[in-house]
Amino acid sequence: MVSERLNKYLALQLGISRREADNLIQKGLVKTNGKPAILGGRVENDDIITVKGKEVGPTVAHQYLMFNKPAGYVCSRKQQGDTPTIYKLLPRQYHNLKPVGRLDKDSSGLILLTNDGDFAFQMTHPRFYKTKTYHVTLDQPLEPLHQQMIADFGVRLEDGTSKLGLTSETEDKKDWTVTMHEGRNRQIRRTFSALGYTVQKLHRSQFGMFSLGDLEPGETKGIKP
Repeated sequence: MVSERLNKYLALQLGISRREADNLIQKGLVKTNGKPAILGGRVENDDIITVKGKEVGPTVAHQYLMFNKPAGYVCSRKQQGDTPTIYKLLPRQYHNLKPVGRLDKDSSGLILLTNDGDFAFQMTHPRFYKTKTYHVTLDQPLEPLHQQMIADFGVRLEDGTSKLGLTSETEDKKDWTVTMHEGRNRQIRRTFSALGYTVQKLHRSQFGMFSLGDLEPGETKGIKP
């Protein structure tokens, strides 16, 4: 291994961002050859790095994956009740990768997975303004006033105002293309619910520069950031 920055090494090994790695170092949770690591430190060939007393290594390459998640699966490693996780569908060689953002159990579509914490941070932090596109089906036609509220003024939720881009897909006003730049928990569903609608189907087709294309449900595809 060529000498490299400790925070970069930890980010790769643990699938976290460099900022998170620096926080671990600052808290004294990282040791190099038994001694507390310092910010800005480097890792050499024979160094033994531990985090919370557990040895870290060997170095692995960054991986980036696109996955078409079917509805009925949760984006976590732990199964929730009888609901299976996406790792039931993913090939075993990808089980070390973490989802970049999430889709709830009842939603489908594009999920990115990686072991690159910096990439995950850049894709999910609001300041990087990554556009996400969803296709939504409602239980009833969306009233023009409600459309204007959502798109122009925003709908007040318990965690702040939610404003979404809306484009109608059908004449009956039940199917919509929704664009957004945030990623709050179940934000789209909660926005429509606040106005008396139920989202019957929610499918994500695009996340930043990445698009599902013809990727079938349950399939994966390697990508380059």
